[in-house]
Amino acid sequence: MNYRKLGKTNFEISEIALGTWQVGGKWGSPFNDKTADELLNTAIEKGINFIDTADVYENGLSEKAVGRLIRSRSERIYVATKCGRHINPHVNEGYQPKVLQKYVEDSLKRLQLDTIDLIQLHCPPTEVFYRPEIFELFDKLKQEGKILNLGVSVEKVEEGLKAMEFSNVTSIQIIFNLFRQRPSELLFKEAQKKDVGIIARVPLASGLLTGKFSEKSIFDSKDHRFFNREGAAFDKGETFSGINYELGLIAVDELKKLFPEVQNLAPIALQWILSFSEVSCIIPGASTESHVLSNLSTFDLPALTPEKIAAMNEIYNHYIKKEVHHLW
Repeated sequence: MNYRKLGKTNFEISEIALGTWQVGGKWGSPFNDKTADELLNTAIEKGINFIDTADVYENGLSEKAVGRLIRSRSERIYVATKCGRHINPHVNEGYQPKVLQKYVEDSLKRLQLDTIDLIQLHCPPTEVFYRPEIFELFDKLKQEGKILNLGVSVEKVEEGLKAMEFSNVTSIQIIFNLFRQRPSELLFKEAQKKDVGIIARVPLASGLLTGKFSEKSIFDSKDHRFFNREGAAFDKGETFSGINYELGLIAVDELKKLFPEVQNLAPIALQWILSFSEVSCIIPGASTESHVLSNLSTFDLPALTPEKIAAMNEIYNHYIKKEVHHLW
């Protein structure tokens, strides 16, 4: 495992970390504590030391599983969770300091921790990033010892740029992958100037970049890859990075031609992200131990050559860029 600094938190975190949206099993399946515990322990044993969760993941069961892990291990494991998505309707007016403070305190109870290493606003409406009182709350929570650092998870580059104007924002979590390249432009440059860490989420475009899907693939009705392709439940950019599924398959077929000897494209897609020094870590999700091991096999591969990276980027430029680059 390799480690990078998470901005001004000064945490040295694993380049490949773990996102826990589906840690208790596959999307659409009931949460399985045994699966979660085995998966989380495998991750730590393989050198992962940064776990990203949220209060809304499986209605708090993900946080509870992460808390069990922390209490059972002796290693220093950094915990990042999120707050705000319980607000319903999820609108700017619902974001109030007292509401958010309650969410943070509830997360502490589920995690059974005294302090959260990194609390993140969970993709709030854009207007929230223009409200200083929201960000001031987290200075108060830091003084009270309830959190160590504040970060934000964002949908749009604009939101990340605005968030960094608040000096207590230490990290930006944003969708970044071969099929979502816009953050590597202005956002990465500004983050580097301000020593703000970049956490790359949805790194495999909801599994599309594994190369394992086809037109015949079937997704469970409770899986967002089935019901949210047009943004019916939340921002459609969260699902397949907002790309038309059929177009994505065409682009992935071109990617397979670049790596004809590779059966699983996931490690290569992660390698591409790690070629950006501004990225602090990647948080691919996993619903099985084999997914964790697949992600970590990235480190077993020879480095991507500049020629291969250029060819991968050309696939994005030819098939994907005009469809999504301007949207997020």
